[in-house]
Amino acid sequence: MAYTPRAWTRTAIPSSATLHCLRRFTAGYTPALHRQVVAAGGFTAWFEKQLTSQYADTWYTTSATWWTSINASAETLWQRQVDGIEELWLADANYERWALVRRLGSQRQVLETMAELWEHHLHVPATGEVGPFRTSYGKTIRKHALGRFEDLLQAAIVHPAMAVYLGNANSSKRAPNENLGRELLELHTVGRGNYDEDDVKASARILTGYRVDSWRTWAFSYDPAHHWTGPVQVMGFAHDNGAADGRPVVQAYLRHLAHHPATARRIALKLARRFVSDSPPDALVDRLAKVYLANDTQIRPVLRALVASTEFKAASSIGKKVRTPTDDVVATWRALGVQLSARPADSESEAGANAILWQASSVGIRPFSWQPPDGRPDTAAAWSSTSRFLNSLDVHYTMAGGWWPSIGTRYRTPASWLPAARIRFDHLVDHLARSIHGRGSTSLLLQAACEATGCSPGTIITSTHDLVRWEMPRLLTVFLDCPTHMTR
Repeated sequence: MAYTPRAWTRTAIPSSATLHCLRRFTAGYTPALHRQVVAAGGFTAWFEKQLTSQYADTWYTTSATWWTSINASAETLWQRQVDGIEELWLADANYERWALVRRLGSQRQVLETMAELWEHHLHVPATGEVGPFRTSYGKTIRKHALGRFEDLLQAAIVHPAMAVYLGNANSSKRAPNENLGRELLELHTVGRGNYDEDDVKASARILTGYRVDSWRTWAFSYDPAHHWTGPVQVMGFAHDNGAADGRPVVQAYLRHLAHHPATARRIALKLARRFVSDSPPDALVDRLAKVYLANDTQIRPVLRALVASTEFKAASSIGKKVRTPTDDVVATWRALGVQLSARPADSESEAGANAILWQASSVGIRPFSWQPPDGRPDTAAAWSSTSRFLNSLDVHYTMAGGWWPSIGTRYRTPASWLPAARIRFDHLVDHLARSIHGRGSTSLLLQAACEATGCSPGTIITSTHDLVRWEMPRLLTVFLDCPTHMTR
């Protein structure tokens, strides 16, 4: 039978500009994502629907039921540890898994992307040491991820997870713990060089009064008897702080920091580094900071301005951000069309929804396991080591072959990658590039595919060809191991 090139229809792909936007603001390109953008009327309309939460959140609520710990109260989580049912570190691991699973299947891709960004900015490790509060903290961050930064800051700083992690849970007027007061200034808001040690001391005094009965009941409360009273002054913020209940002072102080010009620039830099480049232009950062301040610390207007900027659209920005280990793992699941077919039986089962966490760990880092309070780095230098690259190749190959994880996980069959019953190898490579990368093949990609499989460009591929029967994992890894997939 003669080969007819018109026997199959090339997969539609987005414009290079749209693809760039999708690679930056989602967990990874898929043909279904492209169809969603087209249905919305283009990227701009789709992005606005994402920013205003117009897509269903079913995946979030459904996947939350897969692990008992996700919807359990702090009291229940602690009792489960006491009763030997599930230790706190496993509950935290379940939250990390859920965060990965949410990014994998959510229709609210921009929200999940921003929730992860803020969890690293207002970092609290998922290590078990913060008690039964880590899942609650993650939910709190997500709730405010597209709202006002002031509201996000207010919710995060007084959350019991933050209180335990940075020592504010045992800070008192007699012995103020300076950890949270310092990191609030250094990492969460204005940044180094904008405050002095007197500011740190006053910051710590303002935050006293919040208590956690750690490793006993884990009860969270505010105790006026532990609040330091007296005049305080921090970077232009002044208050008589005379009342025993200092919570109104905390609220006013955090509002001041959220609206501070140095905070505006730090937030603008954080967003520009994540979505534009490792070293974003100062002019862009300055403009975004102005948008932030002019819009009452609202995050959505800043994102709109960022996407509309010439710096974001510039060729020097495209494909230059290296995917973190968690980015890589989730994007690989999405690129291969792997689906979770069953919920985990428990937190220690080998189901895919559990194993995805160990995949991320094997590549380089679990979602929230970074130990210092500065949060996971977001630059190419941090994630471009030889060991990380080799570990990524291993995950890519095992998933391309459908070998691990195998429980509760559904992979595409090798034959399902063929767009027609008979197809030339070079046309198949182009089809896979369009499906996995969102853009057509190149001569270099075709050469790599030929060398990996032993096929020539004109080889006719059918479902009975050895490539489909045995060698499809080798071909798929050509697309996963290349810079196009390893960057975003």
